[in-house]
Amino acid sequence: MRYSSSYSWGAGVFTPMVKFLLLANLGVFILQQIVGYKLITLFGLAPQLVLKKGYIWQLATYMFLHDPSLIFHILLNMFILWMFGCELERAWGSREFLKYYLICGLGAGVLTVVLSWNSIVPTIGASGAIFGILVAYAMMFPDRLIYVYFLFPVKAKYLVIFFAVIEFLASLRHTSDGIGHFAHLGGMLIGFLYIKADWRTRNLFTFFKNYRYKRMMKQLQKKRAEKERLMEKVDQILDKINRVGIENLTKEEKKILEEASHLLSENQESKIP
Repeated sequence: MRYSSSYSWGAGVFTPMVKFLLLANLGVFILQQIVGYKLITLFGLAPQLVLKKGYIWQLATYMFLHDPSLIFHILLNMFILWMFGCELERAWGSREFLKYYLICGLGAGVLTVVLSWNSIVPTIGASGAIFGILVAYAMMFPDRLIYVYFLFPVKAKYLVIFFAVIEFLASLRHTSDGIGHFAHLGGMLIGFLYIKADWRTRNLFTFFKNYRYKRMMKQLQKKRAEKERLMEKVDQILDKINRVGIENLTKEEKKILEEASHLLSENQESKIP
């Protein structure tokens, strides 16, 4: 995965998977306006319901729900998804981008259940996955400038570190501010670990690929050296034949000529299309 250190707004035309996620979240938000809080009760992430009643689906569905009375919540999440997600999707491809998005959201949900296991209050929102997107962008494009409030330029890596510190401190306060800080931290942590693991896997693959290539080259060089030594012996034997005749060759010398003959015939066969 390559990145540039130049300036970028991160914006652009909608990429396919970002467009799909935007429409999915907005569609569910409109449905929430019609149905009301029943959707949150059934599909929001309530740790007690997951652990005691087996509402496992909530680990996935919660990330498509938002507070129906707070439009700023969904607008901010979708803006960040559009602003940073499009470039990630172009770099990774739609399938890999969607997989990463869902893994971050699911990971954020799992961490929320683990750390708030006794809570019955549902967590909702795409923020876990969105914070994972921010981490990915900072790791892919660490020196890109992001204009906070469209005025103050900050490098992506520093902005994400700032967000991580704020979320960590907020989670320690155990406030009932209605914000899923554990989900935010979970999305960032899972995103970071996923990308690190991906890079290590690629590096490991490259290592074994290079090792295999070097081993093959070493074997090839060994065969070439053996062939050169054999041909040197053949030249010496041919000189002897010119001097004293073929009937004066030893058994070992005749064996060398046979080996050379087989080798030449194999080379000729390998060249036939």
